[in-house]
Amino acid sequence: MDTAAYLKAHIRTVPDWPAPGVQFRDITPLLQDPKVFRVLIDTFVHRYMERGHRPDVVAGLDARGFIIGSVLAYELGVGFVPIRKKGKLPFTTVEETYELEYGSATVELHTDAVRQGDRVLLIDDLIATGGTMMAGRKLLEKLGATVTEGAAIVALPELGGVQRLRDSGLPLFTLVDFAGH
Repeated sequence: MDTAAYLKAHIRTVPDWPAPGVQFRDITPLLQDPKVFRVLIDTFVHRYMERGHRPDVVAGLDARGFIIGSVLAYELGVGFVPIRKKGKLPFTTVEETYELEYGSATVELHTDAVRQGDRVLLIDDLIATGGTMMAGRKLLEKLGATVTEGAAIVALPELGGVQRLRDSGLPLFTLVDFAGH
């Protein structure tokens, strides 16, 4: 089976959302069908079960990275830590602000989420400009962890995030590429 084509066929494109001209890549159909969801998770599990790729911890980016990341962590038998939007975590946090197309955003991580030297897989649903994943990586590194790889279901290479993250030295693993944005 061509896994990428199978998964891509189950990603819905919503035109002009959340703004005119944007082609929103909606992953919720991947989650709604149990067979498709199994293929999605198993694809990540098979990669990260491998000796050289196996993390100590999976970190998921708010919010869809929580869905994939928590299930993947469970399947790998490792811990999961959420990287949340500012103001959502109740304990002491570190934060990182990053630029968006219009303005900026801040993400946070509990100060005890990872330990010095932890090997962390950082996961989200989609890489567009790369700002969220870069901010997540910086947070994890502030706490002494090593982000071994960034992973996502969808890459939008034309928006530059994939190249930006790779240029920063972060290895990436994505399942589906979409031309355009």
